[in-house]
Amino acid sequence: MAPAEHDALAVREQLFHQRVRECIICALLFASLYILCHFIITHFKKHADFAAVHDDEDAAVDRIALGLCTFTLAVALGAVLLLPFSIISNEVLLSFPHNYYIQWLNGSLVHGLWNLIFLFSNLSLVFLMPFAYFFTESEGFAGSKKGIMARVYETTVVLLLLTLLVLGMVWVASAMVSGDAASRQSLYDLWEYYLPYLYSCISLFGVLLLLLCTPFGLSTMFAVTGKLLVKPRLLEDLDEQLSCTRLEEAAVSRRISAGKASCWLNLNVELLREQLFAIRSKRRKLELRHRASPWQRNLGYPMAMLGLLVLTGISVLIVCFHVLELLLDDAAMPRGIQDAPLGQVSFSIFGSFGAALQVVLIFYLMVSSVVGFYSSPLFTRLLPERQDTPLTKIIGNCVCLLVLSSALPVFSRTLGITRFDLLGDFGRFNWLGNFYIVFLYNMSFAGLTTLCLVKRVSWAAQAELLRALGLHKLPVTRSWPLRKPC
Repeated sequence: MAPAEHDALAVREQLFHQRVRECIICALLFASLYILCHFIITHFKKHADFAAVHDDEDAAVDRIALGLCTFTLAVALGAVLLLPFSIISNEVLLSFPHNYYIQWLNGSLVHGLWNLIFLFSNLSLVFLMPFAYFFTESEGFAGSKKGIMARVYETTVVLLLLTLLVLGMVWVASAMVSGDAASRQSLYDLWEYYLPYLYSCISLFGVLLLLLCTPFGLSTMFAVTGKLLVKPRLLEDLDEQLSCTRLEEAAVSRRISAGKASCWLNLNVELLREQLFAIRSKRRKLELRHRASPWQRNLGYPMAMLGLLVLTGISVLIVCFHVLELLLDDAAMPRGIQDAPLGQVSFSIFGSFGAALQVVLIFYLMVSSVVGFYSSPLFTRLLPERQDTPLTKIIGNCVCLLVLSSALPVFSRTLGITRFDLLGDFGRFNWLGNFYIVFLYNMSFAGLTTLCLVKRVSWAAQAELLRALGLHKLPVTRSWPLRKPC
């Protein structure tokens, strides 16, 4: 064998082993996410007793839909970890460029993960989740033989009709946006144009949903932190308050006992019971705060609130700086690349510390967006409950979480939270090149987040000062005259 042929064979063999290694790594990562998501879903799923005639059929349908939901939730979790994994991989390769044990971590692997997440996100949103919902609601066509296949046929037909309807709407929308219809007359454009265009619209909806939910979630997290942790109070004597509350509880209890024992006392027992429950609730809260250690009472809550303030403030400062970059440099626009130049340059001017901060901010914004999503009045009914969540609600939760998580890389890159460019088809969205959309999006996020932050902090400080000075007990008087009755 000639040396040139031997070298070519060695290169092909190396590429083959690299491809096999990447497939094994991706399979292991996805299997780990799938197992984790299976435990999460079974923790919330409502237990169903299939006691009907077709109990085996219903159980099989339930297992199939549960598997599809687990797959979708695993894809959503993978989309959340996608950008942090890419940033950490780049910093690891920069720190250990010639380490033998991390040679498997390369740009080809990261690029393949981005393509797989994009493919599975499209597959889950367009086919798997609609199929799971229609499959659980199907019973088979009238007159057909009952069974799993009858439900599969009905679900397939309904899903096909829905696909034609959605593709028709996408075709009309694309014709209204772009007048170039000559290049979109083949079925090949279904994969090359229509599905990416549909996912671009879904991603835009997800990014707008993140924009609305994240500031609301930040405000909710400040409120939840105050409820979960023991708040220090100014000018407060816990022993005196606890003693007064116990005396008040004992007095109300004696009045209730006297009212039951004597028929001469005209007491509203129900009103006294409600008052007793309120006093007991107040006494338990005071006992909980009294049992807390001085470190927990004086350090835990301030540190948690300081952490939330710092992370929120850094996010706003990064977005404001990104707005200035958008006005001065066109390179600040979010763009997509086809190759992943990992291990060449850090994506933060502060090096590894800046990359770690970017990862923390990405997770922080994702958590705040999920908290804001489930706290909003429109989606509060989707909040899952432990061992009491029906399958249809699980499907709805998986779809919403996938929309939010798949938009997270675009959301982070659009706001300038990270400099890591979008890989694969994530950078093909048409609206990413529109300067006005990106600029208004950054300005809206900075304005809404600052407004929620100032509002929450100023109200909390005002309420604490009023409580410390005892002004909250003053009667509230109206500043306008009451209208006289006719």
